[in-house]
This record gives sequence, structure tokens and C-alpha cells, in this order.
Amino acid sequence: MTACSLYVTTASKEAARKVAHALIEARLAACANIIEGVTSVYWWEGTVQEDAECVVVLKTRQDLVDAATDKVLQVHEYDCPCVVALPITGGNPEFLDWIVKETS
Repeated sequence: MTACSLYVTTASKEAARKVAHALIEARLAACANIIEGVTSVYWWEGTVQEDAECVVVLKTRQDLVDAATDKVLQVHEYDCPCVVALPITGGNPEFLDWIVKETS
């Protein structure tokens, strides 16, 4: 099984924790890292926006990306949340095996 990461942005640490707990508790991710202090600049509804956000990096399996994305969409407060799957092409084999074990 192939491990991957999901990159998700949220408006606050509390929202990030909600996403992280929902995915971990559902066994759709093995681990979540919450990174505070991100500034996002983006187009939204015809204008450039700039907001403080948090990033949640979730470690999961490639075959769980659709289910994990659906769960994020269920608990996320944004109309169109950023959920992006990023491949993991290498790393500590024991850690990668742990991701598979914890999401099985």
C-alpha cells in the first residue's frame, strides 16, 4: 500500500484540531500535524484575499484519499476547503509501515 499526505488549510487551530480528530478517530489518517501561523493569499469571489490560517498535514494511504477527503468536507467550515493529496515517495520504512497499520 502506498502512503500519502493530505494538505488541508483551516481558519483556526480549533478548526484544525476538529479536522485532525475526525480523521484520526475514523482511522482515515494515522497522524496529523497542525502548523499555525500560515498566511494564505488567494482569489475568492473575484478579489484577492489574505488570511491567517493553519495547515493540517495528515498521513494516510493513497486508497483512503477519497474517504478522507469526504470526511474533511463533512467537518470543515469552509465552502470550498483546500484538500490536496501529496505522494510520499520515500522515507523511514518503519514509519511508512506504521501509517498503513494505523489506517487498516
